[in-house]
This record gives sequence, structure tokens and C-alpha cells, in this order.
Amino acid sequence: MNVDAARALSRRALLFGRSAPVPVLPVIRPPWAKSEPEFSAACTRCDACVRECPQQVLVRDADGLPRFDAQAGECTFCGDCVKACQSQAFASTLDPPWTLAARVADTCLSAHGVVCASCRDVCPAVAIQVPLGARGAAMVDADRCTGCGACVGVCPGNAITLQSASAVEAIA
Repeated sequence: MNVDAARALSRRALLFGRSAPVPVLPVIRPPWAKSEPEFSAACTRCDACVRECPQQVLVRDADGLPRFDAQAGECTFCGDCVKACQSQAFASTLDPPWTLAARVADTCLSAHGVVCASCRDVCPAVAIQVPLGARGAAMVDADRCTGCGACVGVCPGNAITLQSASAVEAIA
């Protein structure tokens, strides 16, 4: 698909409330989760962390393990998931709670001349900048980004994903 066709689809989606296809992304475990092998072994799949999440951004994955769904909203890092867990699947001493940062893809509406600042407006860490007049893609300050995911679900172009902060820095 060429850039003009992608831009037209994105504008249409924005105007008519349709969202672009959501890319398949790696599974993101809750904040403070131990490494994947340790987490998988320790988690009893009891759903206590999912039930206690006040933001309702933790969901049960197909394998029964909890995962973070950034399309549902932002993680406020309240720690309720850690407090609810009786299985030692979390490492509450991790600081920061995870090493994720937002990454903006080339499907960003602003990069294609469509005035949009949804991600910037919702970012609680003020880590996203959008050039004036939509003259370029949104830019994420990886040092300020907490990886909370607030920007992911509001992006009408599905251009924002959460990735390991080291991967985001390597791309920048």
C-alpha cells in the first residue's frame, strides 16, 4: 500500500470512528513481573492480579497468564497487582517496574500531514512531542517515558507500541 492510500485510510478511520488493524505484538506481563520463565513457573493463574487492577488493563492471556493490554488504557503503577499475588510471581523491588517505552511507527498520522496529537495530550509523563502543524511524526523522549501505555489505545492510526526501552533507544 502506498503512502497516499495509507493516509486516506487513516483519515477515513479517524473521521468515521474505525480503527486501523492492530498489529500483533509481544506479550507484556504486568509491571514488576519476574522474568518470563520465572513468572510462568510461579504464577498460579488465579487471576487475583487481574481482578485487583483498578484500571482494568490486566487481562488473562490464552495461556492463562496475566498480561498488560495497553489498548485498554494506562497502567498507573499502583502496585495492587503485586499486593494481590500470593505466588511470588512479582519482584516488588524492581525499579522501574518494567523497562518499556513507547515507539512511534511510520503510520503516525502526524507524519503524513494529518493534524493529530492524541498521544501527546494523554501522556502523563509529558514524554511525547508532536511537531507544530503536523510536520512530522510524534517523538518519544525515552528518558521520560514510563511505558504506561496511555498513548497506545488513543492513537487513531495504531502507530504506537510499547517495546523494551533498550530496543527503542537502538532504533532512535
